[in-house]
Amino acid sequence: MTAAQATPVTVCRLRPDDPDAVALRAAMTGELRQRYADRPYDPIHLPPERVFAPGSVAWTGVAYTADATPVGHAALRWHGCDLELKRMYVAPAHRGRGIADQLLDAAREAAGQLGAGRIVLQTGDRQPDAVRRYERAGYRPIAVFPPYDALPYSRCFALVIQPGTRRKAPVPA
Repeated sequence: MTAAQATPVTVCRLRPDDPDAVALRAAMTGELRQRYADRPYDPIHLPPERVFAPGSVAWTGVAYTADATPVGHAALRWHGCDLELKRMYVAPAHRGRGIADQLLDAAREAAGQLGAGRIVLQTGDRQPDAVRRYERAGYRPIAVFPPYDALPYSRCFALVIQPGTRRKAPVPA
């Protein structure tokens, strides 16, 4: 992707129960329920409040385009001394435009400001696009951690960060 193809977005920190954040998570859930339809015991089929409890969230970011359209979501919740990346999502019509990178940068910056030493995440075996994105962003495979160790198809990753890490500034053209 070239800089001309990238869609500039503003990632805003919101409350987890903000309507835009809730709508983006619902869209992600719908997409993943189709992808994992043959696995009825997958957590994606649980009620949203059981999978994503707003009270456990340390940071929620929503990506907005210049016309204020919400197009992406990411959240961080504490998992021991790590922060866990949850509900990373970009709306299908906006994929391939660098929005996921901007969300991951914002999450990394937030984690540094919150004092976490690393960000951990879990994804599934039917999300190779997500795996590639995380690996390109510097995440490395780690052992599957609880509660995902009960899911045999889980893939877990971690990114070591430095507290106070700042997002890379855009380079002027």
